[in-house]
Amino acid sequence: MRIATLATGRTAVFAVVTVFLSAAASLAAGDPAAGQHVFAECAGCHSTAPGENKLGPSLAGVVGRKSGTVAGYSYSPAMKSANVTWDDATLDTFLASPASFVHGTKMFINVPSGTARQNVIAYLETLK
Repeated sequence: MRIATLATGRTAVFAVVTVFLSAAASLAAGDPAAGQHVFAECAGCHSTAPGENKLGPSLAGVVGRKSGTVAGYSYSPAMKSANVTWDDATLDTFLASPASFVHGTKMFINVPSGTARQNVIAYLETLK
């Protein structure tokens, strides 16, 4: 990372913002095709078809949606009240450790590999 000295003397703030933005921009860098392959393991519990809930809610349109809002799915009280908007960062954190992110969630499977998570998220972004 290259840090430019700002005339205002706020180099450290500039560096922190640059690092933060670089990290956020890299989150959605996954491969949707690889993510679809990884998602095959999730398909036993989650559908990608709108309105088709299984053991877990449909993930059609999940990116940008508020947690606990799929019609016809019986969410845990924890997920209903979590008030999370699913985006790259929240999905990454949730998939890494669902119970740590939303204490009391019904989701009990995690995706430990950061690459696999990013691929799955890239795939979920295609399910508009």
